[in-house]
Amino acid sequence: MSLTDILSPSDIAAALQDCQAPDSFSPKKFFQISGMSKKSSSQLKDIFRILDNDQSGFIEEDELKYFLQRFQHGARMLTTSETKTFMAAADHDGDGKIGAEGIDYFKYK
Repeated sequence: MSLTDILSPSDIAAALQDCQAPDSFSPKKFFQISGMSKKSSSQLKDIFRILDNDQSGFIEEDELKYFLQRFQHGARMLTTSETKTFMAAADHDGDGKIGAEGIDYFKYK
């Protein structure tokens, strides 16, 4: 399964285009433009599994900086500031990693 099995390639491209400049990434806006905010919890969990590069069941800060690259090879990395902001918003228990429920959080914000 790939992200384009769940999300429209044109929506992914638009979301990536919107945050091309460093420090312009907003998780909420990215989720809206990419169509992720309209997906079911089950579909978001499928997306989470694709984004969880090491398949640990969590997305750690080190993986999170490559978030955009998981949508398109060659996309920029998230800046340190963007990564920390994203982690803080989705890491509900403060353990330094995002579980599948953290991604689901942006659907409702």
